[in-house]
Amino acid sequence: MRSLLTVLLLSTPLFAQVPKLLPADDAVRIAEFYRLAAQIQDQIWPAWSKTPAPVLLVTSDTEYLTHFPTPPKEFQKLGDDVDARPRQFATDMQATFPAFGFPPIIVIGEPASTSTKTSTPWVITVMHEHFHQLQWAQPDYLKAIADLGLSKGDATGMWMLNYPYPYENPDLAQSFEYLRDSLLEAVNEVDKPKFEQLSKKYLKDRKQFFAQLMPGDHKYFSFQLWQEGVARYTQVKAAEAAGDYQPSAAYAALPDFTPFSSYALTARARTLDELRHIDITQSKREVFYSFGAAEALLLDRINPTWKDQYFQHLLTTDPLFVK
Repeated sequence: MRSLLTVLLLSTPLFAQVPKLLPADDAVRIAEFYRLAAQIQDQIWPAWSKTPAPVLLVTSDTEYLTHFPTPPKEFQKLGDDVDARPRQFATDMQATFPAFGFPPIIVIGEPASTSTKTSTPWVITVMHEHFHQLQWAQPDYLKAIADLGLSKGDATGMWMLNYPYPYENPDLAQSFEYLRDSLLEAVNEVDKPKFEQLSKKYLKDRKQFFAQLMPGDHKYFSFQLWQEGVARYTQVKAAEAAGDYQPSAAYAALPDFTPFSSYALTARARTLDELRHIDITQSKREVFYSFGAAEALLLDRINPTWKDQYFQHLLTTDPLFVK
């Protein structure tokens, strides 16, 4: 969801009347996402499979929409459940939002144009975006967003990206670095008695960190952990759940194919390593992804039923850390 609602900065359509057919490799990747999701999503979140998963693929000159019930009239039908129009969104998009009303759609570019670069990370990233569709599907989600009171009249949603959190405040940055190190120490501990001590210490450190924040900053931090952090956690869990997944022959034949089993082995370590080296003063809201994911991994151990409570407390993970 990194480019959320920068989607409003539209580019000029690049082709005239007749949309091109969906490129074969893109068709294989999209089909593989739906095939994988059908096998693993309910293992990660109960009843996740009930959430619609429309996708808008953005290529250099064309956008392809699939699994959306009523495509807007500017789309032309290309085949079974594939409609196309001239490109509107940026080719590096990775976002989920109700571009055409509900259900919200995943808007994503081709692997080479996005941060994923190759097919398997791309498919797992689409799982991340599909989790955002599950968040949007909660009945009170929009009300909870409004009730945060953080938009300051911005109806575009850009406040989610541009909220003036004091990332560069030296004291807060130092406190965050201490909290980050405390979290990593707990998450990485395998000895049970030591883990119990470190996790208790982390809960204390967490409480002290949030006590420093202004109310609005606390709400924004918590919202981002709930939304983007848990989405990154879900991305990690999807990669791990795909470890035993057998891809289709067409997918395995892609020129940039990487086995899901190989990708699964490093998914968790990559996110934790990202967190270990991140600088909040430079990365700003990017910290919420890896930090929130690491917190969710900690919750798996200290509060194994936390997912049952996650959607009961919209836009904040704070209650999940209270025993």
